[in-house]
Order: sequence, then structure tokens, then C-alpha cells
Amino acid sequence: MMPQLVIYPLIVQMLLAIVLMFVWSKISWQRTISIVGSILNLGIAVWLFSSVWQHGSHTVQAGNWQPPFGITFVADTFAATMVLLTAIAGVAVSSFSAGSVIPARLKFGFFPIFHFLLLGLNGAFLTGDIFNLYVWFEIIIITSFVLLTIGGEKAQLEGAVKYFTLNILASIIFLTAIAVLYGLTGSLNMADLAAKVAAVENRTLVQVNALLFLVGFGIKSAVFPLYFWLPASYHTPPSAVSAIFGGLLTKVGVYALMRVFTLIFDVDPFLENVLLAVAVLTLFSGAVGAIVQKNIRKIFSYLVICHIGYMIAGLGMMTEIAIAGAVFYLIHDITVKTNLFMMSGVIYKIKANHNIKKLGDFYADYPKMSLLFAIPLFSLVGIPPLSGFWPKLSLISAGWTTENYMVIGGIIFASFVTLFVIVKLWGEVFWKTGEKLPETRNFPYFKKLTKMKKTQMMAPIIFLSIVSLYLGFGAENIQALSERIAFELMDNQEYINAVLRK
Repeated sequence: MMPQLVIYPLIVQMLLAIVLMFVWSKISWQRTISIVGSILNLGIAVWLFSSVWQHGSHTVQAGNWQPPFGITFVADTFAATMVLLTAIAGVAVSSFSAGSVIPARLKFGFFPIFHFLLLGLNGAFLTGDIFNLYVWFEIIIITSFVLLTIGGEKAQLEGAVKYFTLNILASIIFLTAIAVLYGLTGSLNMADLAAKVAAVENRTLVQVNALLFLVGFGIKSAVFPLYFWLPASYHTPPSAVSAIFGGLLTKVGVYALMRVFTLIFDVDPFLENVLLAVAVLTLFSGAVGAIVQKNIRKIFSYLVICHIGYMIAGLGMMTEIAIAGAVFYLIHDITVKTNLFMMSGVIYKIKANHNIKKLGDFYADYPKMSLLFAIPLFSLVGIPPLSGFWPKLSLISAGWTTENYMVIGGIIFASFVTLFVIVKLWGEVFWKTGEKLPETRNFPYFKKLTKMKKTQMMAPIIFLSIVSLYLGFGAENIQALSERIAFELMDNQEYINAVLRK
């Protein structure tokens, strides 16, 4: 076992970003370095996951300080899984960016910033220190803001302002919550906080503190009613940026909620009711928002919001089967949402439009590509036996066991709305035929792309579609993984012992 393996994903992304800054003007070098480096990082993530699966949690104490002092990095099964998913999405988006992002935007430092963003994501998943989690969140916000504004178009800047304003507000609330927590316990180490928060006599203040964390992470997760920044910003940047945002950025907030509310705070009946109410309202509001949209990327943005509700519902029910369902859905959603935003980018390159009413004939013109795109679309719906189906079974089962019938109703409603929206999208974009209006003619840009660039755009979509198929047809393996993560989250003594070296 190699404990230092925990920090390898951080080192690789940091070195990639630094090297890419030295070849700032050499676009072809940047494309190659980014793709090769992302593949290397995927190999390291697989290595880390395999080591954690076989040997249990890995920890590293920065500066060799003894816990709970200093900064701790921890890779338990949950963190290692998130690092692996980040690496999978990272290699896909890196390749897609090489083929789809125009050179003018690449010259503004797209790839270095992209890898700094992945560094921040990995850091947030691996940190065992609550203040260090805030630091990694700030790195994520800064880099994502730069990626949102690259190109300087009016819609991008408008969306970026909303994104940055709400996320800075979330950071202020998060930092305030950390200050209160430190004042109550005198510690920032999350494993140490687990025992110290439980010993605090003023439970009302602890509950208020927990609500501050819920609001701070809730904004970042885009839950109801704190979600309106997401559909205003995610459709504005290049599709490669939307792909990494839609796949991973909101999931960092979900990860933080699951980590904090299983390790540090007890979910009492009041917090449980708040989480479940937020989950149901998120399911309903995201679903209704998706119904009325005509822009493909706005549809996917509202579905990002809607499906966050599944994960929050699993956390709110706070049973092992519910947490397992939420984790399974998290794994599925990262894969599918990343793929869908890349798919929307290909459609735009071909048809020069995102409005589903102005599209059509896609299946007639590109039958093989259409069948490929059907995999992430109907995986999102959860058509059996595709990946979206299995976690819903766990969540509905948990809802039935805990008598949370409103949650079951929200899950069923959101599932049917997702089906309706995707069938409508499929009909308008792929099956609809009619007069070849200028808006629906094939845009010459895609045809003029070199074979290499077309491969760079299509290969990651094929790759993530294969991953989605595995999640569905190999569901027993993903369920076993999700159940192990749920067990470790519910019984966190192994995590605490690994960090505090008991």
C-alpha cells in the first residue's frame, strides 16, 4: 500500500496545468499534452481506486503533522470513486475540447485553466480538512469563472456574473459556517470534528450551523430555491465547458453535503424534513423548467437541477439503501450529463442551432450518430436496463420503507417528465422531417473539420456511452460499490480511525 498515492491525482493535474502554461501559444502541443496527461491521470485514478478497494482508506498528513493538526488528505471508497469519475469525465472532455473549441479560445489559456479546475475538483474530493475544502472550492469557482468568460461574448459575460455572484455568496456562507464550527469545537479536521460536534452541549447552535452548511452547499448544488444561476449560465460557454460543468460542478456540492451530513452533523428529524422538502421541490421545479425550454442546453441544464433532487432525497432519508441509491445516481448522472452536453455540441456543429423547433432530420442524415446519441438520452430517462433505472429502485424502496410517500411521488413525477422531455427532444431533433429550411440545413463547419478533429469529438461520446452501458448492464457491480460507500458513510468509524490513526 502506498499512502502517498492519495496526492498523485493532485500532482498530475497541477503539473499538467504548469506545463501547458509554458506552451501557451502552441495550440497543437496543448491539445496533445492535455489528452495524454488526462489518460495518465485516468490510470492513476484507477490505481488509487483499486488500492482503496483492496486495502481500505488511505491518508496523508501534509507537512507530516500529526492529526488532527495540519492538513489531511483522505481517500476512502467515496472519495476514490469521485476522483475516478473526475478522471473519466476529464479525459473525455479533454479530447472533445481538442476537436471542438476554436483556436482563438484555446489561445486564451483554455487547457491550463481546465486542468486547474480538475485539480480543484480532486482536491475537494480528497481533503479531510473542512477549511481546506473551502480553499478547493475557491479554486473551482475562480477557474470555472474564467472558463465561462473565455471568448467574451455578451451572453457568456451575463451568465458568468450570475454564476460568480451566487457562488461567492455560497462561499461567504460556507466560510461563516466554518468559523462558527471552529468556534464551537476548536478543530477543522473532519474526522476530529465528528466526535467534537457530538459533544457540544448547545444543540440549537449546532443545528443553526448545520443549516448554514446546507445553504452554502445547496447553492453550489443548485437545489431549490437556490438554482436559478445554473440555467442562466450553463448554456452560454462552449459545449466542452458545459460538459464538465453539468457533469461535475454541481456534484461537488452534493458530495460535500453527503460527507458533512454523514460525518460531522447528525441528521435530526428537523434537518431530515428540510432535506426531503428541498429534494421534492428541486425535483418538481427542475422538471417543470425543462418542459418549457426549447434550447437543448437549457433543457439539459434544468434536468441537471431536477436530478440533483434524487441525490438530496437519498441523503434526507438517511438509510443505507437510500444513500446507496443516491451514490449510484451520482455515478450515473456524472457520466450521462457530461455526455449529453458534448452531444449537444456536436448537434450544434452540424446544424448551427440549439433550438429544437428549428432542428430536424438528424436521424435521416446521421443514422449511426443518432443511435449513439440515443444511449445517453435514454440512460438519462432510466429505460430498463439502462443506468438511470437501478438507483431509482433503491430510492423508491427506501421511500416506501421510511414512509416518505411524497418523495416517491416526486421521483415518479420527475421520471415521467424526463421521459416526456427526452421523447419530445428526440422527436423534434432526430425524427422530425419536413421542408429543408435554412435553419435545418447541415452547417458546413462540421463537414470542413479534419478527420482527426471529428475523431476527437466523437471518441469521447462513444467512450462515455460505453461507460453508461456498463453502469446499466453491470449494475450489480455498481450497486455493490454504492452499498460499500453507503456503509462507510453511515458507519464512519473506519474513516475516523484511518485519519486519527487509532
